[in-house]
Amino acid sequence: MYVDFLLERFNEERDSDALIWRDQTISYGWIVDTFNRLNEDFDTHGIEEGSVISLESDFSPLSVAMLLVLMNRGCIIVPLTDSVESKKPEFRDIAEIETTVRIDSIDEMNVRHTGHSPGNEFLVKLKERGHPGLVLFSSGSTGKSKAALHDFVPMLRKFEQERHTLRTITFLLFDHIGGINTLLYNLSNTGCVVTVSDRHPAAICKAIEKYRVQLLPTSPTFLNLLLVSRAYENHDLSSLELVTYGTEVMPEKTLERFHKEFPDVRLLQTYGLSEVGILRSKSRSSDSLWVKVGGEGFETRVVDGLLEIKAESSMLGYLNAPDPFTDDGWFRTGDAVEVDGEYIKILGRRSEIINVGGEKVYPAEIEGILQTMDDVEDAAVTGESNAITGQAVVARVKLLTDETLPSFRKRMREHFKDLPRFKMPQKVILAGDSLHGTRFKKMRNE
Repeated sequence: MYVDFLLERFNEERDSDALIWRDQTISYGWIVDTFNRLNEDFDTHGIEEGSVISLESDFSPLSVAMLLVLMNRGCIIVPLTDSVESKKPEFRDIAEIETTVRIDSIDEMNVRHTGHSPGNEFLVKLKERGHPGLVLFSSGSTGKSKAALHDFVPMLRKFEQERHTLRTITFLLFDHIGGINTLLYNLSNTGCVVTVSDRHPAAICKAIEKYRVQLLPTSPTFLNLLLVSRAYENHDLSSLELVTYGTEVMPEKTLERFHKEFPDVRLLQTYGLSEVGILRSKSRSSDSLWVKVGGEGFETRVVDGLLEIKAESSMLGYLNAPDPFTDDGWFRTGDAVEVDGEYIKILGRRSEIINVGGEKVYPAEIEGILQTMDDVEDAAVTGESNAITGQAVVARVKLLTDETLPSFRKRMREHFKDLPRFKMPQKVILAGDSLHGTRFKKMRNE
């Protein structure tokens, strides 16, 4: 019922490639046949229509087919990947899971019933409505993870209009709003989803070359690591037409460097949140941080320098946090922006902006400058209380060499000499571990 429009398109392209999974090519015909089989066997697994299900997997043929079956059966789906393995018990409790569906590394399914019944008012109302739902957990990098509950019906609506058919890497994870959006966009346009288990630069470059990937949706942190690694020099990436980036603020220096290395690749800034979905966007140009966001079903406004969004696809609410919407239905993103006509420039989370003696410092800007230094793999910038200036800039830096801290600080002072003094990090920590998480998003407060 809810995915009939997808199945109709799949049947028209039964012989076309739908997924590449572990070097196996899966056709749209296989997805339709597996959907039908799972749908017929649904009751034999003891899964009830409209129940709250944790779908614990990554992108795989069986998980994709099962996702569609659960949507069609009006279930409330909680995707969980191995990236949150330690948090799964907590997440299952918050979402009041009735059944866990685990799909393992060889694409076999295990079903377990918890015996729980949802009591959360949002879950109960959605079950009464009979619509499929989606629960997405935030990364929780700055605090406790929040569980956003969506009605899947308005989220699906935007995929009814057919758009470009592309071969796309599923870089963003199965339990991330960007990963779900990537999957549904490609399926709705009968494109080919190229799945990867290794998301490091060399592996991504290898997959792009081998499967002639056209679209790479990713994060600014990954693009910086790709530039630093220079892994692209060992692979033919001529098939790549479009790189979309989001999930965090793009440092201007990183954008400049990437555009210079890949002048023929179109760069598009995207914007989306677990709470409202993914907005349509248009960058002013490939080398510009100015972007127009919105599109059908979305409204935007800027209040006191902060972006607010009203969306038809907004979540129903958090399962474990207070209502974040204004009385008239606008979601406060917390993102500080500049405005130029129809375009905005995203500066960063207001909570992360550093105030040095009344001067504003944006972490992404300083990170971008540090990342242009020789032998710097990555950098993460935060603020720290200071008795004189209120706050001071603190930088954690991961180097490619065993350079000493005094030597690096000397180089850094020279590198920042033409910039205002308040922007220079007053404290530097050489990091031994990665400064990003499994989603390749900067971890500033770890």
